[in-house]
Amino acid sequence: MTRQYSPDSFTHFLRDFKVCVLTGDGTSLCFARGPQSQTMAFDGSWKVDRSNDYDKLMEKMGINKAKRVVAAHDNLKLTITQEGNKFTVKESSVFRTVNIVFELGVTFNYSLADGTELTGVWNIEGNKLVGKFTRADNGKELLVVREISGGELIQTYTYEGVQATRVFKKE
Repeated sequence: MTRQYSPDSFTHFLRDFKVCVLTGDGTSLCFARGPQSQTMAFDGSWKVDRSNDYDKLMEKMGINKAKRVVAAHDNLKLTITQEGNKFTVKESSVFRTVNIVFELGVTFNYSLADGTELTGVWNIEGNKLVGKFTRADNGKELLVVREISGGELIQTYTYEGVQATRVFKKE
């Protein structure tokens, strides 16, 4: 017996799924389709491996030299979990440990490790998580982009024309 499916039912069937494969090095590689598909790759624990122009960014943001020296060696670890459009990001560093909870597209308040207060929102743009934040003290914008490339989490910051990256490896 042959079963007939309408295009609508087939599209609904393919709308939401997730498949994970354990690779030879013990990590898992996941493919997904649906509301979580573009962000599922961010799930997990990520430890900072290297930075590029991070000191220049912090200097442009007005962070003093002593704090910049410590921040350059903060051993930042991000633990990212997602449930639908809700994210929890645990930031652990030599400065502090904090849980940040946000929903895509919903404005929230956040403070940087140096105490700078921000208001902003995270959204998905293509395969990237894009955060647009405004400083409470001066109204200037901080743009943060997270993307997965080559098995690494690359976090790019842009502030007042200065761009910096921090690259994280999955633990």
